[in-house]
Amino acid sequence: MSLPPSLYAVTAVPAAPTPPLEGAVEADVCIVGGGITGLSAALRLAEAGTRVVVIEAREPGWGASGRNGGQVNPGLKHDPDQVEKDFGPEMGGRMLRLSYGAPDALFELVRRHQIPCEARQEGTLRAAIGAKAAAEAERSAEQGMRRGWPVSFTDAGETAALTGTKRYSAAMLDARGGDLQPLSYARGLARAAMDQGARIHGGTPAVKLTRREGGWSVQTPAGEVRAAHVVLATNGYTDDLWPGLRRSIVPAFSSIAASAPLPEDVARAIMPRRSSVYEIGRITVYYRMDRQNRLVIGGRGPQQPISDTTPIRWITEYAARLWPAFRQVEWTHGWNGQLGVTPDFYPHLHEPAPGLIAALGYSGRGVAMATAMGGQVARRLLGTAAEDLDMPVTSIKPMPFHGFWKLGVMAKVWEGRVLDKLGL
Repeated sequence: MSLPPSLYAVTAVPAAPTPPLEGAVEADVCIVGGGITGLSAALRLAEAGTRVVVIEAREPGWGASGRNGGQVNPGLKHDPDQVEKDFGPEMGGRMLRLSYGAPDALFELVRRHQIPCEARQEGTLRAAIGAKAAAEAERSAEQGMRRGWPVSFTDAGETAALTGTKRYSAAMLDARGGDLQPLSYARGLARAAMDQGARIHGGTPAVKLTRREGGWSVQTPAGEVRAAHVVLATNGYTDDLWPGLRRSIVPAFSSIAASAPLPEDVARAIMPRRSSVYEIGRITVYYRMDRQNRLVIGGRGPQQPISDTTPIRWITEYAARLWPAFRQVEWTHGWNGQLGVTPDFYPHLHEPAPGLIAALGYSGRGVAMATAMGGQVARRLLGTAAEDLDMPVTSIKPMPFHGFWKLGVMAKVWEGRVLDKLGL
């Protein structure tokens, strides 16, 4: 199936052949979902000599893994102190080391496998609008500095120098963050996994999952994978393959616009350091300058697929508000992808049955965290005890009234915009 229109679809490295599965195959592990989580797990398992088969309904990177903002952000949604409060100092500390170390691990993975994905580690800037958000940025920075992390607090003047706009009152800069071309990254993970012996089949949806003696059977339209273990790595595109899993997350579209390449002097005046930026708030805007000097900027939009910037004109107008030069800039691409958002905004790792693992729900922080979670899945399948993983294994908790998720998402978007504007 062809990729939805996006900047990435026309600029990514070529995809490796991943023909549909035909017939029955045996494997140690069958991974359902060819996004970053599944491909990261497949690579690590294949490196360890495990027989891995990945089945993907469309093609590797087709979903939000290949259509996101391209930001490689450290950490979780919640601040470090809150994570340790929620999970205790021991487990919480491991979660912090995993999530805040995830960008370093990702960039090392890119270097080790020579993945051509325009990877760049120039930091992540959490930008604050108003006094309340500035206090939040300062609090986050203090918690990071207290732990000895490479973070700093920037005042209004320093933040303006980093972003080229005076809109922000402060920010927190984390030097571990960065950015990349996400579809090239996903395709690079797929190619690296196959180089290590993994089999990947595109155009191969999982239509039925059943227990069998010694493991599982995953049926597809033209074949079957028989495996001792199964990994469900479908995130925002999760269906009813396993009862309750789809209703444990909210699939929410995030929309992105990309500009035409800017002259070097204009691009440097806007974002001289090339840090990735995301605003602090309930409804955040995020952006970065790519290697070709295109501004890639995103935020909430229609909860249905889009193919140009017409439905997200507010995003392009916001760019002109940040930088008046963008009143004359051409916008060449607009698209979106479906993320998986959890009620508690933590990634979820489940083992609902022996030999079955699900990992999903990155709430918009999926590039680094999905890579890290794929590693946790691989560790578990290679023999690490569940209690020794760096993310807790929890039970699946379907949400009530899940069928109204689209209305709920839009209501939260409008509520968040009003509260953010009021500074509440």
